[in-house]
Amino acid sequence: MQTKREWTTIREYEDILFEYYNGIARITINRERYRNAFTPTTTAEMSDALRICREEADIDVIVITGAGDKAFCSGGDQNVKGRGGYIGKDGVPRLSVLDVQKQIRSIPKPVIAAVNGFAIGGGHVLHVVCDLSIASENAIFGQTGPRVGSFDAGFGASYLARVVGQKKAREIWFLCRKYNAQEALEMGLVNKVVPLEQLEDEYVQWAEEMMQLSPLALRMIKAGLNAELDGQSGIQELAGDATLLYYLTDEAQEGKNAFLEKRKPNFKQYPKFP
Repeated sequence: MQTKREWTTIREYEDILFEYYNGIARITINRERYRNAFTPTTTAEMSDALRICREEADIDVIVITGAGDKAFCSGGDQNVKGRGGYIGKDGVPRLSVLDVQKQIRSIPKPVIAAVNGFAIGGGHVLHVVCDLSIASENAIFGQTGPRVGSFDAGFGASYLARVVGQKKAREIWFLCRKYNAQEALEMGLVNKVVPLEQLEDEYVQWAEEMMQLSPLALRMIKAGLNAELDGQSGIQELAGDATLLYYLTDEAQEGKNAFLEKRKPNFKQYPKFP
């Protein structure tokens, strides 16, 4: 039986639910009628929620999921797709889900995809870029881009190939087949499969286990795992985290204090490491 938890609202949005429980922030795409397909409004709200997740110290782990029991996310809403991208309320075509993907990759906290049904197209890419994916037994995975006049040659292709291998990634994209949860597990596309009614218990357990570990160590490991794949942007993230660690040292404080006190810094007082 699923444990009853009191999730509290962090902020009200139109297309997503943004809730908190015991160090966990949960972002739920709340467009069940459209199989949780996203529009520019959806992705803008997700981006804002992820910004808050990054800034708030009491949020340690982020979970992304979909409303209901049929779909995690079915990608971009074809009803608002136009020339140049998906058309928002301002009439401007955008591909703003790419910004959400980059935020998930760069946020210095673990992100879990709780895949509760269809993860198709852009929704499939959304779960792929998360650090961990836990799927319910009814989850379905696949790409539809070449079938509907679209594709993702970024993380949706290159990182997918790192996860499942080049041959399997090409199969997924070139044939646009659908794969069930067990097939996804066997190809390494997800970390675990559980019954739908146990999905929340499972991702909360994973989050709570991670919260027992060093958050700075997890941050550095995530940056290190991403650095090779993300080119100079990944190196920048890793370098930024290294700078953070340096700023925590007495040696760095000596440089700042000497500047403020208008004196020469004495760096020789600190140990050197071979």
